[in-house]
Formats: sequence, C-alpha cells, structure tokens
Amino acid sequence: MAARLDALLAHPALWRGDACARVAPALPSGFAELDRVLPGGGWPQGALSELLYEREGIGEFSLLAPALAHLTGGGRWVVFVSPPYIPYAPALEQAGLDLARLLLIRAASPQDRLWALEQALRSDSCGAALGWPDALDERVSRRLQLAAERGNTLGVLFAPARARPHPSAAALRLLLQPAGGRLTVHVLKRRGGSVAPLSLDLGRVLT
Repeated sequence: MAARLDALLAHPALWRGDACARVAPALPSGFAELDRVLPGGGWPQGALSELLYEREGIGEFSLLAPALAHLTGGGRWVVFVSPPYIPYAPALEQAGLDLARLLLIRAASPQDRLWALEQALRSDSCGAALGWPDALDERVSRRLQLAAERGNTLGVLFAPARARPHPSAAALRLLLQPAGGRLTVHVLKRRGGSVAPLSLDLGRVLT
C-alpha cells in the first residue's frame, strides 16, 4: 500500500498545497533561481508560456536564449513568427544558438500569424515557437496551448504588460520588469501556488 501511495504522490500531474507542480517534461532555463520556481524545473515543454514586459528590450529574449541554444544544439528547430524586429544573427550566434536551425516566418495578417504559430507548435520537429500576437483572447490562447501539447513544443508569446488583465490559457505567465541592471520576474501564473518575485542577473547563465 505504501509503495502504491508513493507512486501516486510522485505522479508529475499531482501537486500538494502551495507546492510547485511537478510537470514533466521541462527545459532548464539556464537560471537556477528561475528553475527552482518553474514546474518541472524549467520552461514547460508541450505548453504555452507568456512573457509580459513593461517595454521591449529589457532582457525578455536573453531570458530564453540559453534554452533556445540547447534546443538548436540538439538539432531542434526554433521558429520566430513575425517578430517586431529582424533578429540580429551575430547576437543570436554569440548567445549559442545554431543559426542553421532557426526559421523566420513573416505573415501579413494577424490571422496568418496565428495560423503559422499554431502549425509550428503542432509540429513535432519544432523545439520552440515564438510569437508576438497583436491581440490574444482566451479562446485563441487555448488553441495554441492545445497545439503546443500536441507537438510537445515550447510555445512562447511576447506581449506588453497591459495584456496582464486578459484571461489566458497559457500554463505559465511571467511579468518582466527592469531593475538596476537586473531583471525582476513576477510569476503571475504557474501550475502550482504563488511565489515571490525573482531578481535575475542575465549575465549569469549556467552552462
């Protein structure tokens, strides 16, 4: 009986009280402080995450770069769907990403952008799909969440902080704020209880 109970308590979908849910699999972020509060110990694969920022260029991509470098290093594709700026290849290469495994998709309309993002998330050859939607309601985010689950893909949406009040089906929502050369990360939603804000030094990446 005790062995069966231990097996039940070890199930990745089970969480107790305000503990962080142990959801597998996860992709280490490269930041030990962040991994300690993320379900499974990293970015949730097969799930949708939202990164909300007060303004662009505060480190939102640097937060993801170690995980994306790991994916491309393993031969997985990383797809950018209509980013607001053309990714700067030398900076990506310096961050460790394999440029040969990056795919940039330019879509003209919001509908085409969402369609391309959904297809990338559904593809089991895609390690991560990144999107910058103009607007995202709960119904659309649920479609993207289901697509990420089907493809076992890390899905990441970038949006301004004003999107915070909008309902979302994303498994993880983070609010990012600059703070004296560091990045403050507020965990707005995770598969588990609440957690205090984190202060990260983006220059200190685990290898």
